[in-house]
Amino acid sequence: MDPATAARRSLEGLALGDAFGERWFPLFRPPRQAYAEIRARRTPPEPFWHWTDDTAMALGILRVLDRHGEIRRTELARAFAHGHRADAARGYGRGMHALLPRLLQEPDRWPESARELFDGEGSLGNGAAMRVAPLGAWFHADLDRVADQAVRSAEVTHAHPEGIAGAVAVAVAAALSARHELTLDAVAARTPDGAVREGLARAAALPFATEPWKAADALGSGGRVRADDTVPFALWSAARHPADLVSALWTTAEGFGDVDTTCAITGGVVACRTGVEGVPAVWLDRREALPGAGGRA
Repeated sequence: MDPATAARRSLEGLALGDAFGERWFPLFRPPRQAYAEIRARRTPPEPFWHWTDDTAMALGILRVLDRHGEIRRTELARAFAHGHRADAARGYGRGMHALLPRLLQEPDRWPESARELFDGEGSLGNGAAMRVAPLGAWFHADLDRVADQAVRSAEVTHAHPEGIAGAVAVAVAAALSARHELTLDAVAARTPDGAVREGLARAAALPFATEPWKAADALGSGGRVRADDTVPFALWSAARHPADLVSALWTTAEGFGDVDTTCAITGGVVACRTGVEGVPAVWLDRREALPGAGGRA
């Protein structure tokens, strides 16, 4: 499969997971009701499922890859900033609201600007991980390049090593999914040392028969909005259902937490292998269209 086609398949799954996961926030239904509907596998009834900043930033990555065939960080900074200016109400986090307007004015200063976030520590959030699966799909034939390009895509906004490690883990998982080789041990082996890698090791030791809510309790499901609290559970869900995108998304939603982000990660990874062909038509019709495509992929 050529890089652009592989990346677009991943993007379709990422956007679907993002929009599907967003349905379960209190804005749309109380938590108790949401959890009951997830356990009952009841399709959200809203006629329009909008995606969030997860997809908006993934689109920025894909635009740079389409234009240059690789990550060029100043160009990526510019793409992220323009996406934020076009629609800042997509659910961007506090750090991105602070960073992206600065990058709009001075995109070439991304190294200093990213490092200055959070009192000079840089962001260790899940934002670099949530958007990166299409990049892993693009470079899936070369796992070393996947990791290198994931680092480059992450450090534009996430200077903290854990934020970068989360992006590497998800990109590697997406590439392995596209190759039909996804295992948590293989992802952990290519993830930099630290809390994300340790979380992946715990996920690899967790039986797939574990109930999703118990897995989320053990691994974290994004409630702390950190890469190490998000990526292991999302990838556990993906590895649990590597050939079934719908089941993977329901499993991920059952973990609650930062549901749009965990489902975006899971969806982007699993769709590298499956595409969205097995997804109910009503889901695809309700999901907000992506640029250059209709509601259905």
